[in-house]
Amino acid sequence: MSYANIRTYGLKYSDFDFKDELKLSALLETVQESACASADELGFGYDDLRPQGLGFIVVDTHCEFCGPVYLGDKLTVETWPLPPRHVIFERDYRVTSERGEVARLASRWCLVDLKTFSLLLPERLKEAHTRCPYRNEKALEVTRWKIPRIQNGKQVHTRTVGNSDCDHYLHANNAKYADFFLDCFSMEELGVLRISAFHITYSRQAKEGETLTFLREDMEDGAAIEALDESGALCTQMRLWYERRDK
Repeated sequence: MSYANIRTYGLKYSDFDFKDELKLSALLETVQESACASADELGFGYDDLRPQGLGFIVVDTHCEFCGPVYLGDKLTVETWPLPPRHVIFERDYRVTSERGEVARLASRWCLVDLKTFSLLLPERLKEAHTRCPYRNEKALEVTRWKIPRIQNGKQVHTRTVGNSDCDHYLHANNAKYADFFLDCFSMEELGVLRISAFHITYSRQAKEGETLTFLREDMEDGAAIEALDESGALCTQMRLWYERRDK
């Protein structure tokens, strides 16, 4: 039988937005918990790698929604690692509730030296790599991992990264960016939009005290958003796909 870590997670009131819909950040936090639980049981979790000065950082997450999540629901997440490709480690997820399938996600990670943040090969994991029950099955086929740069974006807002945004790697946690990006929309705009998919690419880390500038470009099927650091360099991108609820 193919390997998967399968766990059920409860949801809190604070995991839902003003429309009583699941926040994108809450979904990312939930699958992040499942990824950590899977890594722990496979021998390359946080407690295994930290003493070696190693860690995993996520570089891409692509999500497609299959059904709604309601206040009071519990989410069951099935996750598994795919065979690594050079320095890229892939991990997929299926998310269900009591009513059926909710979302499918694909993610890409890198193993890094925490001092230099140089990218490392799977062999650095030693036995945890050679014994890992990698699974070839994809939950979601991503045809294009690279998000094109914005051509005619407009500045929407700036945000200074605070300590509460940061995780144990001392940079803004990946799930936080979903909130940063959705703050580029007003409640009035989001109230009439139904998000069908999103993709986040993390180009560099933002640490406490850094101010990010957010640019948004609207498209027929959604929007693209970029977060730039204080030098104007690209930090993170998001591509959203959505439609109006009255369609």
